Amino acid sequence: MQIGNIFCIFVSGMMNARILSIFLLCFIIIPDAIAGLKAETDSLLNELDNVISQRDIYNSRKESEISALRQKISEAADERERFFALGNLFSAYNSYSADSAYSISLRQEAIANRSGDNELVINAKLNKANTLGMTGMYHETLKLAESIDYSDVPDYLRAYYFHTMRTMYGNLADVSVFEPDKANYEALTEAYRDSLLSVYDRGSMIYHLIKADQLNVHNRPKEAIELLDNYMKDNQLSEHDKAICAFTLSNSYGLAGDTANRKKQLLISAISDMKTAVREYVSLRELALMLYQEGDLDRAYRFLTMAVDDASKCSARHRIVDLNASYPMINGIYVEKVHSQKKALERTIIIITVLFIVAIGLLVYIRKQMLHIARQRRTVVEANDKLNELNGRLTESNDRLNDLVGQLKQSNDRLNEVNSQLTHSNDRLHDANCAIQEISELKEVYIGRYMDQSLAYIEMLDAYRKSVGKLLGSGKMDELRKLVKSTTLVDDELKSFYEEFDRTFLSLFPTFVEDFNALLLPDEAIIPKKAGCLNAELRIYALIRLGITDSDKIAKFLRYSLTTIYNYRTKVRNKARGDRNRLENEVARIGLQSSDR
Repeated sequence: MQIGNIFCIFVSGMMNARILSIFLLCFIIIPDAIAGLKAETDSLLNELDNVISQRDIYNSRKESEISALRQKISEAADERERFFALGNLFSAYNSYSADSAYSISLRQEAIANRSGDNELVINAKLNKANTLGMTGMYHETLKLAESIDYSDVPDYLRAYYFHTMRTMYGNLADVSVFEPDKANYEALTEAYRDSLLSVYDRGSMIYHLIKADQLNVHNRPKEAIELLDNYMKDNQLSEHDKAICAFTLSNSYGLAGDTANRKKQLLISAISDMKTAVREYVSLRELALMLYQEGDLDRAYRFLTMAVDDASKCSARHRIVDLNASYPMINGIYVEKVHSQKKALERTIIIITVLFIVAIGLLVYIRKQMLHIARQRRTVVEANDKLNELNGRLTESNDRLNDLVGQLKQSNDRLNEVNSQLTHSNDRLHDANCAIQEISELKEVYIGRYMDQSLAYIEMLDAYRKSVGKLLGSGKMDELRKLVKSTTLVDDELKSFYEEFDRTFLSLFPTFVEDFNALLLPDEAIIPKKAGCLNAELRIYALIRLGITDSDKIAKFLRYSLTTIYNYRTKVRNKARGDRNRLENEVARIGLQSSDR
């Protein structure tokens, strides 16, 4: 019993491991396969756009082919040869111009009647019936087909006869309103489909197409997919054959619920249709409807319009009837496109209005700043005038001091008076140094105010962006919300602000980088990447030089995390030439050292 239990546990574990392996394999492979199919479909869509742009070239080739076939008709030696030459021209016009094809079938019918050859008469009638069916004249098609006695149909025309009958009854089933008639026509269609399968070779393309169609009708799309997919892989197909096979395969994928592969096959079929310059097709219309559902409105409108235009040029009225059902959709696409353009225009106007208001605000703000700068500049000029006055007084005091020193040699009595004057001169010198320090502090206060105001402006813009995003959230304007939520404006303003800060700071402390690196070890110098700019580490210590030592304020100013600021400060202190704890005190004295000396 124990051995049996162990064996069961082992087998169960192996099965669970196998199931898990299969699951993991599917988890890895399936997304890759979906991504690969998406890339392939996008590539085919681009190829279709390119082929459509070259339609004039393909149509010119078609017209050249038709001209060559017309030349052969004129070169025919007798009526029979002319009849079959007309048959080749009929095939060229079939699916390209129903009116021309019908005219050629009438010429064939006239030749057949003159010759009295019943086989030629049947051949001409089948061509005529096919053209009438294409133009939607089902009653005339049925009447003409019933005039053909099957016993008179030669072997080489029986497949063509069965195809004509199957197509005719299939079309009648599609347009039938009442269920009994529809069921009757579908039964006849199935019967002629079976007849076609009996006359075609099992290895032929037509046999595979008819068989796949039959499997689709009987709701067995997976078998149809396997049948056609294998045939297309194993055989080299012409563009025309590829278009037919791919369209039938797309129907199979549609019945199987595989939308991605259905779209791929419709693209292949549409590309081949365009290259063979046919006008009676379905693939482009079906593809346009899929693209409409996916939201690709421009392509859907363009493809549907092209399908309608081609069906009209071909006089394929049964296709026109099918396309008429899509006209409301075409109109809907157009209206939706116009509405979308209107919404885009409204968004543009709103954006321009907002930017105009912001620009006015900026102009007002810049005007205030310029007035403030002018006042500060006048203050600096007045301070410089006072400094010059004090320097003059200092020079005068030094002259007097020299006189007093000379007089000291003459009279010890005047020594106290000279010392008193010297003390007075030293006091004036101290006052001058205080004035210099006051000017330096004034510059620092000015820079600090300028930075605070600029940062407040950037934060104001950011708050504005967020508030606008919340207000527009109720308007269901997704695209505008994305635009308003963009931080590009804030990022650009921050970049401009930091560049302006660097220029302003370096204009006040032009040797700051050299003086700062002099406080570090020789091989630990911090060199900015761009002249006239500071990097993050230099900006931190530039703020410290301006008296902003609080890491939280520095983090807010530079929009870094507090941890990042601590890391930068610690990293730079470790590079100090002397006492690392005095580095920031030494930085605070940069620019004062020359004045001390």
